Amino acid sequence: MLHSLDLIPAAHDQQPVLANMLELYAHDFSEFLPIELGDDGRFGYKNLPLYWSDINRQPFFARLQGKLAGLVLVKRGSEISVNQDVWDMAEFFILRAYRRRGVGTELAAKVWRHCPGSWEVRVRANNVPALQFWHAAVAKFTGQALNSAPFEIDGVSWHVLSFEANVH
Repeated sequence: MLHSLDLIPAAHDQQPVLANMLELYAHDFSEFLPIELGDDGRFGYKNLPLYWSDINRQPFFARLQGKLAGLVLVKRGSEISVNQDVWDMAEFFILRAYRRRGVGTELAAKVWRHCPGSWEVRVRANNVPALQFWHAAVAKFTGQALNSAPFEIDGVSWHVLSFEANVH
């Protein structure tokens, strides 16, 4: 366990910092998703302001030994069903320097403990490393391996892991 890993709610005045980190996330994610840079040289994240105006959304930073290590955006409401009570892992990003050290797995567990209840984690089918990560992280947290369910939205193939995050 990484005792120096903290999940910290992002304050409204930290929105520019989160926006900068989302650029790194979008750059990494562009390997799996056809996203384009805008004319301003940024990918952008149009829904970011909603994380401070919509009570069903929560933005977080991950800090390891006090240094920024990643971000997490969660929201209430399923992207694939009508269930508005489920938690959705909207965005999850760990800086490359902190990957493959258990940081992501522990951060995910901290998020699930912070937001107990029903969860869905969606992963694009072509993002094999992420799918492997989420299967392992959910299995470690719940104590059981889960099968992901395939689904399609607008011609894009996804997998979803659905589980209960009970505080333990």
